[in-house]
Amino acid sequence: MILTVTLNAALDITYRVPRLRPHATNRITEVSERPGGKGLNVARVLAALGHRTVATGFAGGGTGEALRALLAETAVTDALVPVGGATRRTVAVADTATGDTTQLNEPGPVVTPAEWDTFLGTYRELLGEAQAVALCGSLPPGVPVDVYARLTRAARSAGVPVLLDTSGEPLRRGLAARPDLAKPNADELAALTGSTEPLRAARDARRRGAHAVAASLGPAGMLAVTAGGAWQAAPPRQIAGNPTGAGDSAVAGLLSGLVEQLSWPERLTRAVALSAATVRAPAAGEFDPATYEELLPRVVVTDHPAAA
Repeated sequence: MILTVTLNAALDITYRVPRLRPHATNRITEVSERPGGKGLNVARVLAALGHRTVATGFAGGGTGEALRALLAETAVTDALVPVGGATRRTVAVADTATGDTTQLNEPGPVVTPAEWDTFLGTYRELLGEAQAVALCGSLPPGVPVDVYARLTRAARSAGVPVLLDTSGEPLRRGLAARPDLAKPNADELAALTGSTEPLRAARDARRRGAHAVAASLGPAGMLAVTAGGAWQAAPPRQIAGNPTGAGDSAVAGLLSGLVEQLSWPERLTRAVALSAATVRAPAAGEFDPATYEELLPRVVVTDHPAAA
């Protein structure tokens, strides 16, 4: 079983408009809703790849009920912990003329100490069955900023590999707990290290504690720096569409590759193909299977063994 943690889950709402016009009335041509937040997106992609996946975190209020009802329609097992506050909504407005997307994210519910203690009990119990765990996304109000460091240490004590995908201070503190893999994007990596050169920044992030770092580079693909070498994988062509959730699909590719004991080039190839295929999908947490199968054998991997 693969466990994903989404402390700040969301009901993802995607609006499609022919052309987004600021300061004007925009008529929506299509609306879709999905259970969201980074870890839930990762969970759905993992399930689509055939892995038994359990999702935990928090859910509450009317939006939390709607999220859980939608999650029940998927192959992901729901282990979300109820909270008194309402789960946040995220709204993506997709301009079909330009392919651009505007994202609006609510902050999330306040988590009480009692709710946090309940979650910790659930998390520790689930670790007993997990082959790997992904700690993903932002933190809701009321959750300590060092929470990912605590959850990483708990997983490592249980012998469960950890993938960390967050940003800012939670990322900095989480790295110190030595996760098996950190997956920032280029901007998050630059904010952490002060370097805009991805290879140098990824090496710096490894020195801060992560055993390996895989950095999303947008259309340029993904760079991985490990103890055994460094590799960069890139799609054969740029894919137009909605990039929301592409990084989450990359996490699913990396995590499934870890569990399946694939080589690093194979993990990166899967991650990049899934990420590009998600850009072509109608909503976050999905990927276009035809695009994935077409790109998988065409992803280009460059080996930089001396750079690790």
